[in-house]
Amino acid sequence: MKPIEENRPVILIATGNAGKVRELSVLFAELPFNFRGLDAFPVIDEVPETASTFQKNAELKAIGYAQQTGLISLADDSGLSVDALNGEPGVLSARYGGDVGFDQKMKMVLSAMADSSDPVRTARFVCAMVLADPDGRILASVDGVCEGTIAHAPRGNGGFGYDPIFIPDGYNNTFGELNDAEKQQISHRARAAAKIMRYLLAFKAL
Repeated sequence: MKPIEENRPVILIATGNAGKVRELSVLFAELPFNFRGLDAFPVIDEVPETASTFQKNAELKAIGYAQQTGLISLADDSGLSVDALNGEPGVLSARYGGDVGFDQKMKMVLSAMADSSDPVRTARFVCAMVLADPDGRILASVDGVCEGTIAHAPRGNGGFGYDPIFIPDGYNNTFGELNDAEKQQISHRARAAAKIMRYLLAFKAL
């Protein structure tokens, strides 16, 4: 993440996921803000993701962390939705299978698909992104979707989360095999970020 530059507003990227912070920092690199992740606030209460939709979870996090830090906060909630698994892991993507790593989570997804009578491997990554202020007001709410299919086995070491088993439409490689520049053109998070940029620039103009 870039060093703090004076006279630039600070916006919190409300996540402790280093991969998300890095990805969003690159996507927003040209915007006139200083972006900071939750790692800059070691004494902070975690905001529980108790909602049943990506949008509501993003709202909970954006408002909760904005109120705690006193900063405009950008939060996203994202995950993988697999058609053969009736949309799972969905909003539980980060918690799928309990407290295990994503290597194990991917194995569980692939195993569950093998047991399914549905041969369709279609899936999508979904991202809901919300901007909120310290007064608890939602300034913007957008989403982004990347359609694709589930690979038969993990491929590639890039990205994070379920990236090694997701093949975006129009590609033969998984997100785990694509380089950062390619992924940032088509990912669900990139598409949501592109939509919310105009709200960030409008905030800067106030």
